[in-house]
Amino acid sequence: MSRVCRSAIGARRPAPGEALRGPIPQEPTVADGFTDALDYPMYVVTAATADGERGGCLVGFASPCSIDPPRFMAWLSTANRTYRVACRASHLAVHVLRSDQKETAALFGGRTGDDTDKFARVEWRPGEGGAPVLADSRAWLVGRILERVEGGDHVGFLLAPVEQSAPGPDGAPLLRLGDVTDLTPGHPA
Repeated sequence: MSRVCRSAIGARRPAPGEALRGPIPQEPTVADGFTDALDYPMYVVTAATADGERGGCLVGFASPCSIDPPRFMAWLSTANRTYRVACRASHLAVHVLRSDQKETAALFGGRTGDDTDKFARVEWRPGEGGAPVLADSRAWLVGRILERVEGGDHVGFLLAPVEQSAPGPDGAPLLRLGDVTDLTPGHPA
């Protein structure tokens, strides 16, 4: 297990109903002007442990990061239950959502797996390494976790893609940050 994730194992979990409600107050930062100009795509990242525990959350910080070899990076909040599951997983699945999938975004971004079985509410199948693959996403990939990188309140999971969705028809708009700013998060970011 990575030293980055050691502190997550056995970490206190919020009690049901204890999750943050309302907008997350944040102090202004030097980067705000830059990041406020972005309207990046939103993703659902899912993971499963060898013993079958599943987690999934809405993520805004994810991106391809290498062409050769192909690599993808997904960043998970250390406050999130999915992070604790991902620390014990071998693979993650990253799903691109369409703009009409706000309900899926609300499920994975506005509910916590501490008190909700999100996977009972969506169609999914186990992918490589057991990572849950959501049936109704615009595109998805499953990646083997190569490395975990500390990044402040988020940890980056460097993925080597091992499975992906078939190319679909282009044109369906993506779900973006601006589409979900009204969601109340299931956990603080």
